[in-house]
Amino acid sequence: MDVPLWLALLVVGFLGIKLIRPPWWLVAVLLLGGYLVADSILGPAVGAVVK
Repeated sequence: MDVPLWLALLVVGFLGIKLIRPPWWLVAVLLLGGYLVADSILGPAVGAVVK
């Protein structure tokens, strides 16, 4: 079964917020930080580590 990445991230994020209940600022920092790292020169390096 092929699940789109956006759907998997949405489900994991929803469950994480409901179960762990992190502060809203932490969620915002992680989302913004991930977006900024993905567009930087570190993006390919992080991608290689995650794979």
